[in-house]
Amino acid sequence: MALRAVTVGYDYERISNAAIAQIHNGNNLTRASRIEIEAARDLCELVPWIDMIKFAKNGSTVTSAAIKLARAYTGKKYVARCAQHPFFSYDDWFIGDTVMDSGIPEEYKSLTLNFNFNDLASAEQLFQKYPGQIAAFILESATTEEPKDDYLNKIKDLCHRNGAVFILDEMITGFRWHLQGASAYYGVQPDMLTFGKGMANGFSVAALGGKREIMELGGLFSDKERVFLISTTHGAEMCGLGAFVETLKVYKELDVISRIWQSGRMLVDGANAMAKDMGIGDYFEFIGVPCSPNFITKDKAGQISMEFRTLFIQEMIKHGVLMPWVALSYSHGDGEINYALGAIKHSLSVYRKALDDGIDKYLEGRAIKPVFRKWN
Repeated sequence: MALRAVTVGYDYERISNAAIAQIHNGNNLTRASRIEIEAARDLCELVPWIDMIKFAKNGSTVTSAAIKLARAYTGKKYVARCAQHPFFSYDDWFIGDTVMDSGIPEEYKSLTLNFNFNDLASAEQLFQKYPGQIAAFILESATTEEPKDDYLNKIKDLCHRNGAVFILDEMITGFRWHLQGASAYYGVQPDMLTFGKGMANGFSVAALGGKREIMELGGLFSDKERVFLISTTHGAEMCGLGAFVETLKVYKELDVISRIWQSGRMLVDGANAMAKDMGIGDYFEFIGVPCSPNFITKDKAGQISMEFRTLFIQEMIKHGVLMPWVALSYSHGDGEINYALGAIKHSLSVYRKALDDGIDKYLEGRAIKPVFRKWN
């Protein structure tokens, strides 16, 4: 489903037609279009703790813009990112903090610090080690692990006590956990947040939103030193923004979020019951939040195994389901989930044989590799 970007369904007619209508209006103008203003107003009204919006085409653009604004706002150079959250941007501030850091100067790599999710002490230790030097903390609201004990509000308060900006990345959680995002679901109001993926049902739209006193540094009316925030010729392309405005209407009218949660629960419960019945529940399991679950694959020794993950995906493809991860949409109704569960049943039967006989007998190609690795 386009890296989880298609949340209503492929070529959903209302949304496609709304995008096409904007193409006929010109699609890309020199100045702001009416649909850009409409989209900005709709998003600010939807999420009332957002005062200002900047649109772009990709999530990396807006997360990097958030980091730039935080540094400009605070005058500090270090940024801290959650070590357990897999991806924030293709830009140097993040990629330089991974093992795949070729092409990035050493001086820049040292400016990104790490803290651990649901571990407030690890964040406190960074402020103790770098007092008065950290511009921002950036993290997702949740992945397969959800925040515990009001963690998000606690880390927000910690940031504010130390003069740092609190940024939530809602690329995946936005328009999936809750109509107002996972920040609403977990009851926290960040200083800045980023949206993308599911905003426009597969059309390329991302957004940075936040408090006026921070966001206005990248605007035209601030009396402070200007920030060259984002420059993208196609950042406010009208077809995507038209799709976003219509997608939001569809979400409200059809209660898209509830369907995604319902289908997710059906898939997770069904698959886990099958694995348990087959006696391999200790080796294969769906985990995480039902609206965006993940499946865990283990080998005979009980260790996480990319080979067994590849085998499972391989067998799912043979039975008509492409599922490198779980990307639920509104169009996944009971029929589609039951079809997927049928494929899972067949795939797990092969999985069980591979546990007994060895995976080499069943795996037909190369195993999946982690994204961040030094060598191909």
